[in-house]
Amino acid sequence: MADRVDMPYTEAVIHEIQRFGDVVPLGFPKKAGTSITVNLSSVLHDPNEWETPNTFNPGYFLNENGQFRKRDAFLPFSAGKRPCLGEQLARQVIFLFFTSLLQQFTVTKYPGEEPIFVLMYKCVIYYNMHI
Repeated sequence: MADRVDMPYTEAVIHEIQRFGDVVPLGFPKKAGTSITVNLSSVLHDPNEWETPNTFNPGYFLNENGQFRKRDAFLPFSAGKRPCLGEQLARQVIFLFFTSLLQQFTVTKYPGEEPIFVLMYKCVIYYNMHI
């Protein structure tokens, strides 16, 4: 985990996967016994916040020097005063899982092949793994 600060592009890719994939589109913050449903998809794909919201672009999370930067519109876990209690643990697990995959596999776009599968929002994934 100590190397995480020295891996800004990896951190940016992880954040963009979370933004683009939008795994949990609704958040449920609670206030004084009232449950409020927040549509997080509207923020994660807002064209006023993201120049090309339907395009995968880790550059959203990098500054002009290539260093990681936080974005106020990035809310994959929830919104409000009471965000997800497991957010910090989840971020660490996601980072460790993603970097472990990258260490064990080579992921490349295979020229001339059709996409293996298509995710929500027309995200096309091509891969060719070498063990």
